[in-house]
Amino acid sequence: MKKNDGLGDYILLQRMMASHLQTPFHLPPLNHLTCIVTGSTSGIGSETARQLAEAGAHVVMAVRNIKAAHELIQQWQTKWYASGEGFPLNIQAMELDLLSLDSVVRFSNAWNARLTPLHVLINNAGMFAMGGAQNFSEDGYEQHMQVNHLAPALLSLLLLPSLIRASRSRIINVNSVMHYVGFVDPNDMNVISGKRKFSSLRGYSSSKLAQVMFNNVLFKKLPLETGISVVCLSPGAVQTNVTRDLPRVIQDLYSALPYFIFSPQEGCRSSIFSATNPQIPQHYQKLRTNEKSVCTLFVSQNCKPTNCSEEAHNIKTANRVWEKTVELIGLPSDTVERLVDGEDVQCRYGTH
Repeated sequence: MKKNDGLGDYILLQRMMASHLQTPFHLPPLNHLTCIVTGSTSGIGSETARQLAEAGAHVVMAVRNIKAAHELIQQWQTKWYASGEGFPLNIQAMELDLLSLDSVVRFSNAWNARLTPLHVLINNAGMFAMGGAQNFSEDGYEQHMQVNHLAPALLSLLLLPSLIRASRSRIINVNSVMHYVGFVDPNDMNVISGKRKFSSLRGYSSSKLAQVMFNNVLFKKLPLETGISVVCLSPGAVQTNVTRDLPRVIQDLYSALPYFIFSPQEGCRSSIFSATNPQIPQHYQKLRTNEKSVCTLFVSQNCKPTNCSEEAHNIKTANRVWEKTVELIGLPSDTVERLVDGEDVQCRYGTH
């Protein structure tokens, strides 16, 4: 898909392209898996957490609203017992606020202290404040950039010790087709220099492109022997009422052609697929051993590997995005190497 081209066709064709997929997926027993799903109290994240738990996985809902998570868990448990199942869902909630990097560090420290393997990290939580003004987190970063990129990047790196403990673990990043129209200036990730006028669409698409670029570098930095696959994915265009800042053609499609828009249950399929499909490690390893590959595995809304944007293939910019990201989230430049070697790293956040 080219920049500024094909987004309308993408929405029109997504249901046809995904017509072969079951809803929900039929999953094998997943009792051997421990999964963390961020932002799992609504939408795609909620469906992802529930379906993984119903397949037997130990699911940790990493959420800002603990009360909402506990209410959901109770609802799911009640329905699960009513369906005749004789065992409770293995699901719990832990507090995580992506608008606070201190919170990310506290969550990671609490999880790593368990000394248990983490098989799947699903960075699902995200934000798109459509039509909203430019706002900044308590850490001083533009909110789209922090929630969609900086905080998940910090979480992924800090959880590497637990991911390394597991066999063939996975870092799954719920991205967006909108990264195709994104542009990232590593020297102006907050969009405050005045070179570009901020809009929520620009903030969102830039943060999603930054996430892909960061994970393209992580993809190369992680030694194959760690067994960690790094995946970005597009859930497709999923039902939402918040569309007023999208390009006019996309607004029209959302309002006039609801048949073509996925429900959250359909939208979570690429997340479930990326987290559980046994072929993912093989796809990933094939990319890793291909010297020409510069991008990590990207899974489309029809659960097939696809290409990320042309801009995401810019190695020079991706490396600068990596360097700037590591600096902004308060980690040393050799964080991956040190964690892989079993050393500790110090983050300037999480000390409050």
